[in-house]
Amino acid sequence: MEKTLEYLKKIPLFSNFSEKELKSIASLVKEREYKKGDIIVKQGDEGVGLFIIKKGKVKVSKTIASGKILDIAVHSDGEYFGELSMLDNKPRTATVTALEDTTTLIMTYWEFKALLESKPEIALYILPVLVERFRETNEQLLELKNS
Repeated sequence: MEKTLEYLKKIPLFSNFSEKELKSIASLVKEREYKKGDIIVKQGDEGVGLFIIKKGKVKVSKTIASGKILDIAVHSDGEYFGELSMLDNKPRTATVTALEDTTTLIMTYWEFKALLESKPEIALYILPVLVERFRETNEQLLELKNS
């Protein structure tokens, strides 16, 4: 758990957390490995929670109504995806594929919900980061639409 704790300290999503709060998070996450080409999450599938990329690279893509596949983002070490499912547990809005062998830390929706219920102040640290991510995604989608 100590290695996980040290790793989480470097993640911007958790930058405002106290040592005690980070220990709570470290105790909840599970490590999972994926091979190059593996689909980590599929658009429309049940949302499980947040994935933090410990090592590797992933591509986020979305199939739109016309059937066209849009590449939305590429994430690598220290970045994360699935943050919306961490909050609402709704189906995935995009597919995430491993571009190389990838190791992630996963925090499930129900574990995060239990953590928020016991320490609601954590939401004040996470919400601004998530809102910024949402704004960035909106800007990317507008650029794709206009190109």
